[in-house]
Amino acid sequence: MKKFLFCLALVTLVGFSNVSGGKAANHNTPPDNRTTEMDHSNSDKETKGFKKAENPTYKVGSQAIIRADHMKGMKGAIATIVGAYDTIAYIVTYTPTTGGEKVKNHKWVVQEEIENAGNIPFKPRTEVILKADHHKGMKGATAIIESGEKTTVYMIDYTPTTGGKRVKNHKWVTESELKAIQKP
Repeated sequence: MKKFLFCLALVTLVGFSNVSGGKAANHNTPPDNRTTEMDHSNSDKETKGFKKAENPTYKVGSQAIIRADHMKGMKGAIATIVGAYDTIAYIVTYTPTTGGEKVKNHKWVVQEEIENAGNIPFKPRTEVILKADHHKGMKGATAIIESGEKTTVYMIDYTPTTGGKRVKNHKWVTESELKAIQKP
């Protein structure tokens, strides 16, 4: 009987861990509202059709200090600029298609990552469908535009200040979220 109960408990435990993919269930928005589990495997091919910035403040190949804290270990890290695009960047709130908690005030989704966007900027409180796939459950999600700004956005590579693997092709940081490296 003890073996049966032990096996039943083990099967139940394994079953529950598989439901969350063996990971912590909080994969959408940590308590400090920074998003996690970004998909950084995307390359520059995903920016086909984006308007490259003609004269960006931070040139492709240059480095800058990251002021943004979208993810842990981001703020204060040194970014290498891998892409610069002129667009409209939006802060959005959405519920992942994979379920889970609503992601509030996600920075950033750009005009080109919204279904049927065209060239006209979206107004706050407009409901849109996301084409962006920066995070699990983002692509195809219904989102509300919180705000938007016409700006240059940057795709960057960086090594988190908290250590760990180098992040490649992070989408997106805006010009105001970067700071020039002061030369001695």
